[in-house]
Amino acid sequence: MTTALMLRRGGLGKLRAFGGNFDSVSSILRRHAAEFSSEPSSPSSLSSRPLSCVLAADALVTDDSLLDAAKVELEPTLLRPRVVVYDGVCHLCHNGVKWVIEADKDKKINFCCLQSKAAEPYLNVAGVDRGDVLRRFLFVEGPGAYHQGSAAALRVMSYLPFPYYTLSSLMIVPSPLRDAVYDYVAKHRYKWFGKSSTCLVIKEKELLERFVDWEEHIDKSESDF
Repeated sequence: MTTALMLRRGGLGKLRAFGGNFDSVSSILRRHAAEFSSEPSSPSSLSSRPLSCVLAADALVTDDSLLDAAKVELEPTLLRPRVVVYDGVCHLCHNGVKWVIEADKDKKINFCCLQSKAAEPYLNVAGVDRGDVLRRFLFVEGPGAYHQGSAAALRVMSYLPFPYYTLSSLMIVPSPLRDAVYDYVAKHRYKWFGKSSTCLVIKEKELLERFVDWEEHIDKSESDF
């Protein structure tokens, strides 16, 4: 019943935005829909309700507010952990990423260019926008754990092998002092180190295996020919 109604009302297209995770979306939407009824919200109680109740709950599937609620719940579970979201056109940032990739022998850290569409869900879970990340890069460590600026850099260091992880001990330095140095360099990075018109990783495809947005870079590279 739910699927049929969603097909009629265009809901299927919206569900595809969740990567085809129909079972998870359905359970979340039904839970939210159950809030409009005084009956229990278990699957068995839903199936035993009168047809009018089921139709009313199913109709709510296409409500944008409920779809947004489902997206918020699903998004963190669909994202990869330990992702650095950085300014992909900045030469200093790109060289820093290359250094981490070389040092990270166990491939614990992943990357995503801020300029790509794939960066959006990581920005959403961290509650920041692109302007915030242009000022201070973002490290999404896991659900509910994300850092920016100097704290992000030191958390990344903590995942690298010896001797690099020892740098994370600099976390004891007061954050205002750490961030003051970080912000000063970040403010002048284009002037001192240069800026590209596109994400620099496109020019170094051997690095793409570590990028969550690698498909976008491949498509961009092919479209340039």
